[in-house]
Amino acid sequence: MSDSNSNSSNNAFKKCGLTQVLIFIAAIICGTGCSICSKTMMGLSGEGLSGTTEPFSKPIFQTLGMFVGMMFGLVMHGIVLWKKIPFPGYDVYHNSNEEQEKEEKGLMAHETTGLLNNNNNNNKKEQMTIPIWMYFFLVIPSIFDLGATALCMMGLRYLDVSIYQMLRGSGIIFVALMKQHVLRHPLYNFQWIGVGYNVISVILVGATALLNSSDESHPNVESGEALLGVLLVMTGAFVQALQFVFEEKVMTMDIPSPPLLLIGMEGLWGTVLCLAIVYPMAYYLPGDDHGSYEDPFNTWYMFVHSSTIQWSFVIYFVLIFGYNLFSVLVTFMLNSVWHAILDNFRPITVWATDVVIFYCITAGAFGEPITQYSWVQLLGMFVLLYGTAVYNAPNAGSILLEGKWVTLWMDCSPEYKEIKDEEKEAAVAAEWEERQASFKDRRGSSFIGERSPHISIHTQALRGLGTTHV
Repeated sequence: MSDSNSNSSNNAFKKCGLTQVLIFIAAIICGTGCSICSKTMMGLSGEGLSGTTEPFSKPIFQTLGMFVGMMFGLVMHGIVLWKKIPFPGYDVYHNSNEEQEKEEKGLMAHETTGLLNNNNNNNKKEQMTIPIWMYFFLVIPSIFDLGATALCMMGLRYLDVSIYQMLRGSGIIFVALMKQHVLRHPLYNFQWIGVGYNVISVILVGATALLNSSDESHPNVESGEALLGVLLVMTGAFVQALQFVFEEKVMTMDIPSPPLLLIGMEGLWGTVLCLAIVYPMAYYLPGDDHGSYEDPFNTWYMFVHSSTIQWSFVIYFVLIFGYNLFSVLVTFMLNSVWHAILDNFRPITVWATDVVIFYCITAGAFGEPITQYSWVQLLGMFVLLYGTAVYNAPNAGSILLEGKWVTLWMDCSPEYKEIKDEEKEAAVAAEWEERQASFKDRRGSSFIGERSPHISIHTQALRGLGTTHV
């Protein structure tokens, strides 16, 4: 690979260990439950303002519920900072606080003698608090999230659900391209191959749904409207990719945003935007909900007068927060491409869960039956797992492309060797830094400390400690 690739390899490749795998699985579980709960809420009914039973098909209300659920991240963010709870993305703030406390107690006074050390200590103190502008800066991913949701919802009006889901899954291409050309974090060739397998799996899943619902397509939609729907959904996928890449960037800046703060502020700004802009627009736009696209007064009336809708929303609230929490941690601990891979898992895990619900739990009352085309969807699941294992190389449990026929004679061995060599160099560098820190602590002790009162000026001069070296 080129020098630019080598310089950015640590950003393009992050080790996927047991912790990352568990967080990824937790995100899949929460995301699957969230999708099923959302689908279930769309099928519920309740008493409306007119006194008659109406379907509770309220996509904007669910979007608002998503943002409200994300705001709980602010509560967790405050608790983590207050109690100094170990949490991914908070090390720099915890370490800064600990160092300040030590300085206040005089335990690090011997390290403040030099001008350079004073500057370093000042920089550490600046890192202790999150700047005010960060709270306003995080309105950007909220706008991306809201815009992507709105564009995809508008496009869905002109498309089958199968085509919609297939087009949403193509967002991984935009994420990979922006990661390489915007963030300047080049991907390895084997990672591009893994992305390609993910795209193939999305096509297979979309094709399965298209075949199953071919007789339920929109007969009154003209070709021009279908093209408009495709453009809207593809634009929504692009905006969603912008959100993923922006989240990765904002969590890896010189002054990074902690993951919980990112989630919470996205939720806060998203809630404000929904209440101040989206809901007023939905109320005045013509539609089937008492003359509006979505009537917030009717939605609230139905919510208050139905315990089933209330409990469904509580479950949805918990699951949507869990999904957003774990998906942001996936972006933080791995990268934005992994976030896109996570989203591509959801259609398959939802389908598998629906099959289990149909045959094993509700005896056909709810869920989805197996059809003659389900084998194509099953094939898509295996392709997705295969592509993810290729992308995850050379970590344990991954698939290495070493020129064998089972990998279609593709050989990426030099890239795997490069990654392992860089890991060894990083381990040596980390060990050296640890030894330096240990030596610095020993020099700061009362026995051989810098300018220690227990050592005479003559002894310090003989050891080279009596004067400052330039």
